[in-house]
Amino acid sequence: MVHSPFGMSVFLEVERGAWVAENARAFAFRDRFPVSPGHTLVVTKRLVADWFAATEEERRDVMALVDVVKAALDREALRPDGYNVGFNAGAAAGQTVMHLHVHVIPRYHGDMDDPRGGVRHAIPSKGNYLAGKAL
Repeated sequence: MVHSPFGMSVFLEVERGAWVAENARAFAFRDRFPVSPGHTLVVTKRLVADWFAATEEERRDVMALVDVVKAALDREALRPDGYNVGFNAGAAAGQTVMHLHVHVIPRYHGDMDDPRGGVRHAIPSKGNYLAGKAL
């Protein structure tokens, strides 16, 4: 575990050789517990708790790497049909590592019965607000 004046982060222990992309303020690596093939995390190099604590420059670099990661995944054999991209901010939102990281989660047709609602499934009963309605 890497220590800093702000606490600890397992992400700062990820070896540089495992990084799939980097820029001045962020780096990306494949999630150790992927939701789907290609699931990647984009993390700030500076230990900062969440998106709202990051500087404008850190946010910009994180989002730039989201684009780099997506483009790389699109070129790989995985060829996702879509993506969920997002972050958790705070324990109540499900954040377990208090170091800003954005999930880039490739999605594939058929990976769940009805994906409508996407990230709204953070609260399962609220995810698909169209369930049971005629379309």
